[in-house]
Amino acid sequence: MTIRPSESWRNLVAREAAQVAEGTLAQADAYAAQLFPESLLTATDKLLARFEDEVRGLGTDPSDDDVMAAVRDVVLKLNDINDEHDGAAYETGEREQLCEYIDGFLGESGIDVEALAGRQGFGRWELTDEWRDW
Repeated sequence: MTIRPSESWRNLVAREAAQVAEGTLAQADAYAAQLFPESLLTATDKLLARFEDEVRGLGTDPSDDDVMAAVRDVVLKLNDINDEHDGAAYETGEREQLCEYIDGFLGESGIDVEALAGRQGFGRWELTDEWRDW
């Protein structure tokens, strides 16, 4: 099962907070809460939940256009979230996690991402490239 990146990030923030509270991690070394502020976690999580609902709503045999519209919508809204966080919400690692999540969730939903990408004229790992600013 594909896990939302926002869930992983939230777990990292909680783990570091617990380590600071236990005294096993110095506050100065706890970076996750600064890297992943609550506003970012909440906005990203809500958006990815909407993406999941949208993809599920496409049914068992969605058209390529419908799938690509769902991908475009989530990517454009992730762009907005990134902009709201001064263009620094999603660094390289987070970008990769988001792209893997989108690909993985589509695959779990029965969409052959490799075939979809091929029909669109690009490689599987370019699914978000047309719209992605982050």
